[in-house]
Amino acid sequence: MPSMLDVVVVGAGPNGLTAAVELARRGFAVALYEAADAVGGGARTEELTLPGFRHDPCSAVHPFGVGSPAFSDMPLDRYGLEWAHAELPMAHPFLDGSAAVLANTVGETAASLGHRDAGAYRRLVAPFIGHWDTLAADFLRPPWLGFPRDPARYARFALLGPQPAALLNRRFHDERARALFTGLGAHAITGPGTIVTGGIAVMFALAAHARGWPVARGGSQAISDALAGYLRDLGGTVHTGTTVKRLDELPPARAYVFDTSPTSLARIAGLGNAYAQYRYGPAVFKVDYALSGPVPWTAPEARRAGTVHVGASAREIATALGRAGRGEPPETPFLITSQPTVADPSRAPEGKHVLWAYGHVPNGWGGDATDVIERQIERFAPGFRDLVLARAVAGPAELADRNANYVGGDIACGAFAGLQAVLRPKLARVPYATAHPAVFLCSSATSPGPGVHGMSGHHAARAVWRRLRATAAA
Repeated sequence: MPSMLDVVVVGAGPNGLTAAVELARRGFAVALYEAADAVGGGARTEELTLPGFRHDPCSAVHPFGVGSPAFSDMPLDRYGLEWAHAELPMAHPFLDGSAAVLANTVGETAASLGHRDAGAYRRLVAPFIGHWDTLAADFLRPPWLGFPRDPARYARFALLGPQPAALLNRRFHDERARALFTGLGAHAITGPGTIVTGGIAVMFALAAHARGWPVARGGSQAISDALAGYLRDLGGTVHTGTTVKRLDELPPARAYVFDTSPTSLARIAGLGNAYAQYRYGPAVFKVDYALSGPVPWTAPEARRAGTVHVGASAREIATALGRAGRGEPPETPFLITSQPTVADPSRAPEGKHVLWAYGHVPNGWGGDATDVIERQIERFAPGFRDLVLARAVAGPAELADRNANYVGGDIACGAFAGLQAVLRPKLARVPYATAHPAVFLCSSATSPGPGVHGMSGHHAARAVWRRLRATAAA
């Protein structure tokens, strides 16, 4: 190891790993430090319930990962990463036993919304179909940094992207389409009246049509392990089980990159109140299930889908998100569920299944939502509870203990509310730079936000190497 490193990265989540790889590929000497015993952050896999049942404690489905510009030119398949697809990316069942679906094709998706809204859906997505690579690169970045790859198409999307999902829903006549898009926008863990939730919903739909909504075969840990393996082959070093409390505990380096929450970064790097105004949002309550058989969804489409959204209507979903935002306990939660074994049977013993599910709760909430979550599933899959062999429950406190970035159980590492929905972590020309010239932030608290796509790490790495190049030339 050289006497002074070029870059030290703190935090081995997908963004920290991506930043480390990007910098190592450019010839910089990089060392990465992670507090946990294994790399991964929000992309981990563990036997949380019973032997042979492999669960993802946080992120499980990767529509932006499989189509990420940051990952597209990395040979991650050589390091064991393989994507597994269900027949349907996502289904949204209703109480009458029918379902709207997000399918690989626009036609199947449109048909599931009913004849009154099929045309509206086709018109909504038609300008962007076949252009995922440029759209993803343009969407998953701070819009004021650099120029779009496809300016005309990006300008067209820019008219749509800032819209709240509630406004986008005015294009539709019936409940099926409105519930589908409200659920897609809810991945931002905020209500449908929040700006950019409409754009987020459309991007999730386009991702399904372009690359699908896959899981990583064997578990999300495969993504993290592939990035770490690539980093090591590039000459980078990885140190796990190392908690960093102060900057001076780290080896000397020309730059330090933090895949942490902004408030943790400020504490470690001595930045005072630099992020005092940064807000954390609602939390989630997560349950991982080991099941004796597949979930008995009433809607046949849900049995073929990798992801299932559980909410009877757009109004019900909005009410559930509103309660979490107002600090009220869940009553009828909107659930985002994943059934990885539909696409990857290796996650459980033969004939058995795993289910991943979470609902929204207030930040720091200390209650138990297990019963309301299971009652909600039972509405759409009667007999579900009879299949439960074991469950692993994680409320906000447990999530925060597992990953310090999830402050109060906020897995988005910051609220999508007001200007913070687009200006993450605060108004700045380069959101990855800090008041300390050698310290940078690369977590999902920065643009473009949450998701296992590595784009925050990618853009932060660019900011770092530009700074290092400039100081070397001075």
